[in-house]
Amino acid sequence: MCAMTTAGPGGQLIDGRFELLARLGGGGMGLVWRARDTMLQREVALKEVRPPDPAMLAADPAAAHELRERVLREAQALARLQHPNVVTIHHIVDNAELAHPWLVMELVSGGSLHDRITRGPLSPPEAARIGRGLLAALTAAHAAGIQHRDVKPGNVLLRADGTPVLTDFGIAALSESTSLTATGALIGSPEYIAPERIRGHEGDPASDLWSLGMTLYVAVEGHHPLRRANSIATLAAVLDQPLPPPVRSGPLGPTLTALLARDPADRPDAARLDRLFAAAEQGVDGPLGGSPAFSPTETNSPPPYSRTETNGTVPHTPTETVRPGQGPRRRTGAVLTAAVAVAAAVGLLGWAFGPKLFDGKGDEDPPAAGSSAPATAPATAGAVPPAKPSAAPSSAAPSKGGTGAGAPASGTDLLTPDGARALVESIRSSTGSSTIIDMTVRSDNAHAKVVRKDNPARYDTVDYRAGKLTTTAGGVVDSISAKKLVDLGRIDWDQLPTVTATAKSRLAVPQPTDRYLLVDYGWFADEITIRYYLSDDQGSGGGYLTAGATGKVLKVVKSTD
Repeated sequence: MCAMTTAGPGGQLIDGRFELLARLGGGGMGLVWRARDTMLQREVALKEVRPPDPAMLAADPAAAHELRERVLREAQALARLQHPNVVTIHHIVDNAELAHPWLVMELVSGGSLHDRITRGPLSPPEAARIGRGLLAALTAAHAAGIQHRDVKPGNVLLRADGTPVLTDFGIAALSESTSLTATGALIGSPEYIAPERIRGHEGDPASDLWSLGMTLYVAVEGHHPLRRANSIATLAAVLDQPLPPPVRSGPLGPTLTALLARDPADRPDAARLDRLFAAAEQGVDGPLGGSPAFSPTETNSPPPYSRTETNGTVPHTPTETVRPGQGPRRRTGAVLTAAVAVAAAVGLLGWAFGPKLFDGKGDEDPPAAGSSAPATAPATAGAVPPAKPSAAPSSAAPSKGGTGAGAPASGTDLLTPDGARALVESIRSSTGSSTIIDMTVRSDNAHAKVVRKDNPARYDTVDYRAGKLTTTAGGVVDSISAKKLVDLGRIDWDQLPTVTATAKSRLAVPQPTDRYLLVDYGWFADEITIRYYLSDDQGSGGGYLTAGATGKVLKVVKSTD
């Protein structure tokens, strides 16, 4: 029997059994068809695995062999994973009469997550639910010794009831298998590949979690935060550009930011991540227990950016409109060299880079990376004159943990001068310190990394919500942060109304639906900086304005779709 024959109304018949009905989609390494299994009388999905250029197989027998090996690898990976969130494989068709192999899999009728996103962003609970299902799939894969290595919206299918199904294990790494990747080659989609893999490391399960985090960021925020004009620029951005804080993700935001930590050790593990997803699905903040390396805020705001090393100050108040593909003004030659090399490797392999769902957002300067704790007590940076004394009285002795007394009353607007001063005084009263690494402030909640008074080489995390200030153990003050500390007593909080009004005007957001502050040191200037983030539901404006401790506007960065 011929492997491919002409069938009835449906068209071609594969292996004398599978009737092709309609094309469902495709990418750089093949097409997916809806088909009918004429023997079992059911519809299935057929994956036709072939390179973009069929002539490659005839011209390069080694490439043809590798392609077949990849198909076999995908079949083995899927067959090993009997899980409700992993697509089921039924059969493989591979014989001498076929130019390339075919995989016969279950038909998932709800389309892909990519298709869903093109109709609009997901709500945070919906994204958290999908994230939890995909996490279950990845956990099962990792337990079986399989790393997916290409988690992205196009490789997530949705059943009719919305259940997510992970598919396309064609470049999965099986622990006992010989690698099919040429030395120096990069496999995966640049927009969703973990930075450690770009740097040449094989990666581990935490690398798949990075890709999951980016997939969910795109799904709920409605754009890819690090996409640039081409693959090389995108790879470089993934390596060293700051991640714009999620603004639509609600209680899911801190978890996304934690998943997208560039150091794999800082990402939450699967067990804690499942708890965080479950909490976000219910619309509440997740539990924080576990390794101190992961300390996301329990607020609806994202953890602050990493700080940027800059020299000198910004003498004027430039406004920068950030457009897709706009490169950073500074980047190290080593990073560019690595990005060019891996992008070239991707191009040579002929892998598709995945669909372009959205235009990129703002480019920003690369973050500085710290490594070790200081040996001596760090000095607070910034020669800014002290601000007006706080009007809020100190009413509590320092505490080493738990809920501090003297916190702002529930309902206090922290984004007003009096509310901000009350917050600062409550931090000082609770911890005995007003020296921070960074702080995020919204109207009704706040999160800060406060340097410990008794041990300046470490910091505690302080969270304020519903009239309560909670202090928990944090981590080590790294060597970069030690040089970039902020004394909250040096900030003139009377600037808030004036600078907020300026930000509304300059960012074209007269009535923001979301706003918050990020306080740290050295963002576009060698001094204490406060970033005013504004956005609205219309998507007509937004971005952030950076001001100094006394309210001087240093820079304006607009987000443009």
